[in-house]
Amino acid sequence: MSHARPVATGARPPPGRTMAAARTLLLVLLAWPAAAAAAATVAAARDSLLNVCMDAKHHKTRPGPEGQLYGQCVLWKENACCTANTSLEAHQDQSYLYNFNWDHCGAMPEKCKRHFIQDTCLYECSPNLGPWIEQTDTSWRKERILHVPLCREDCEQWWEDCQDAVTCKVNWHKGWNWTTGTNQCPRGAMCQKFKFVFPTAADLCEQVWSHSYRYTLHRRGSGRCIQMWFDPAQGNPNVAVARYYALGAAAGPPLPVLLALLPPALLALL
Repeated sequence: MSHARPVATGARPPPGRTMAAARTLLLVLLAWPAAAAAAATVAAARDSLLNVCMDAKHHKTRPGPEGQLYGQCVLWKENACCTANTSLEAHQDQSYLYNFNWDHCGAMPEKCKRHFIQDTCLYECSPNLGPWIEQTDTSWRKERILHVPLCREDCEQWWEDCQDAVTCKVNWHKGWNWTTGTNQCPRGAMCQKFKFVFPTAADLCEQVWSHSYRYTLHRRGSGRCIQMWFDPAQGNPNVAVARYYALGAAAGPPLPVLLALLPPALLALL
């Protein structure tokens, strides 16, 4: 016959275990302010990526209102990194901005050209590209953008409207013949339709400007991709996107989250 005494439900743990649990809880609570402070420091550093202009050829030093922005660039008039004159030149076939000729293989269709104009407006005017600004070593700019996540619809419509336009190069950033002062196809290059040079929408968005953009499956309004096109009456959606990528990983877990992760035995000591 067993003489073992049954343990009452809800019995208190041994004193040694209680002390160990208390010490663990104390360490968690003491460490939390330091972790939160470190996260705040990171967040402050990343905050510098928001509402900024890159150090490039025609950009303003800091963003601000530009009520006279021209044409497709008007989307950024409330807060822009471009001037009114830059926005006007962005619409010219051969502007002084970069002396770049869209019609290097014959006239580019207007439905295609509007996407390159919009691309130029985004690049020159947007103050929401900070998370993707990288240092570069070129004669005409000290910073560039790299792997900006574009919304799926923007890339696919760009390709759809340009598939029958003609070009002779995949990477438009380099390799041109500039002997006339404007870009011409290099010797031996063959003019072909975009759909052969850029077989997919991802190829066009990612390769034409040496990976300045990245094709994504995120859709407009998702808050996870930069929109080249948006309705300014509804506000600029790219503000939230830049904040997500700049600050999304910076905030430390709040105290309630930390406490929720503690074992029940520790929580019972509170």
